[in-house]
Amino acid sequence: MHPYKHILLAVDFYEQDQAVVCRGKDLADNYQAKLSLIHVVDSVPITDAGFGGDIPVDLDLMAELTAAAKKRLVGLAKNLNVHDDDCWIEVGSPKAEIVRIAVENQVDLIVLGSHGRHGWALLLGSTADGVLHHAQCDVLAVRLKDD
Repeated sequence: MHPYKHILLAVDFYEQDQAVVCRGKDLADNYQAKLSLIHVVDSVPITDAGFGGDIPVDLDLMAELTAAAKKRLVGLAKNLNVHDDDCWIEVGSPKAEIVRIAVENQVDLIVLGSHGRHGWALLLGSTADGVLHHAQCDVLAVRLKDD
């Protein structure tokens, strides 16, 4: 097995994210690998039925969510000594964007949290499951406990 050279740490800023961050940082340190960060703002459309479901109700909401995420990601990057060029804030499907960024940047390990969802969340599919099935590299899903 070849050592990992580029690790992509996917963060969602839940309370338990610290476990995922620590695991990604430890792996990067142990393998002397480059560490990159990604956060994806999920683009779940919020629409007004009066417009036929095609026009978002609040166009500023996505900009606010993205700005807040960027601020948090910049702080995390600073704490982990990750360069700004190795950080991504994307808008869209978390599954698709994490895999896309990993491919485009020749990542050989993706580290992300897995909440072990049940019910509707399981039916809709988890980000960890989607990344695991579509990634072209290794994926480490750090098990998180739901309260």
